[in-house]
Amino acid sequence: MTAGVEESSWMSAADRAAFEGKGAAVAQAASWSPSVSTPTFALASGQRELRLDLFRGLALWLIYIDHVSPDLLTWLTIRNYGFSDAAEIFIFISGFTAALVYGRATLEAGFLIGTARMLRRVWQIYTAHLLLFLVLMAEIAYVVAVSEKPSFYIQEMEVANFFKEPGPMMIQALLLRFRPLNMDVLPLYVVLMAFLPLVLLLARLHRDLPLALSIVFYALTIRLDLHLSTYGEGFWSFNPCAWQLLFVFGAWCALGGGRRLSPILDSPLVFWPAVVYLCAAFFVTLTWYFPQLEGFIPAWLARLIYPINKTDFDVLRFAHFLALAVVTLRFVPSDWSGLRSHWLRPLILCGQYSLQIFALGVALSFAGYALLMELDAGVVLHVIVGATGILIMSGIARTFTWYKWAMTGRERAKAVATDLTAQTP
Repeated sequence: MTAGVEESSWMSAADRAAFEGKGAAVAQAASWSPSVSTPTFALASGQRELRLDLFRGLALWLIYIDHVSPDLLTWLTIRNYGFSDAAEIFIFISGFTAALVYGRATLEAGFLIGTARMLRRVWQIYTAHLLLFLVLMAEIAYVVAVSEKPSFYIQEMEVANFFKEPGPMMIQALLLRFRPLNMDVLPLYVVLMAFLPLVLLLARLHRDLPLALSIVFYALTIRLDLHLSTYGEGFWSFNPCAWQLLFVFGAWCALGGGRRLSPILDSPLVFWPAVVYLCAAFFVTLTWYFPQLEGFIPAWLARLIYPINKTDFDVLRFAHFLALAVVTLRFVPSDWSGLRSHWLRPLILCGQYSLQIFALGVALSFAGYALLMELDAGVVLHVIVGATGILIMSGIARTFTWYKWAMTGRERAKAVATDLTAQTP
């Protein structure tokens, strides 16, 4: 992947300032010795693959639509047309970009400093989750207070325990063991990012070792039913022990695996089976909504594929994501002119500020969902609420972009003023 790239904003300005402009001498002096594996990154230093931003932004929009109108507008997303959905896109790209940014930082600054930066990112995600928790609980409390059907929202958002015991539930929320509905992705992200230093350390020993061990751990998870528990003898809706496979696969692709896969993905022997699999998955999902079609699926095949478990990241979901990726990469190459289109700019901007826009989308989705439920809305209002949320998300992403530009300009002006002062006799 070479064309259609920009400077990465996934890390903070402090991260970039810490190692931008360092040349080959710094890399040679790093703690990654010649005796171990050195990753071949998917992108050159200081570059950004706009397709990552585009599809991450698309995933954020799809997640918002699935949450705000789960029974109607969700027919406009990919969730009802195959085994995987926007969550797979988001987690894969998160693993890819995290390994790309922090893997390079680790290579240039050393493992200790790289780990410190990754842990700081973990803290950022954790605090964003807690802030989102407070905002969402405030929304739910307000709706419950003014609605004529408060019990509906309490049960729907899975917050009955909070209203009964708010003190203990706050402690459980701090421990990531209690959260309302639709707040499962960021805790998963916290855990996966916390283990990224281990992934990079394993990649240092051998480029394929992280993916190999990830596959083994995934198999053990399915076999031994490994999972993390929540308050009240529940379990995480996104099992980190299983979903780590997709995150590590994304990291593996960023560290050179994607380049080695390219010849295989470009082969017709892979493309056409991927198309067939997507069509078969589409037919299977149709049977969920049109039971009269179930007779076309042989009983032995139904026993083989069901249940298609999202919590434990069923292998059929992984295969569906891979098939989607194969087909998408064929029609959206890295030099695709659409990446420079003004029409797609809002998607790309949302993807560049994924953490902020994801949190905003979750908060907006409940507000929109409650409004639609209270008004017993029809199709038109569903579309208006969905479009309004997307416009707000895009506007906030553009605002972040403006602030970044403004602050960068002030920093440059300050640096020039400092230089002039230093040169004054």
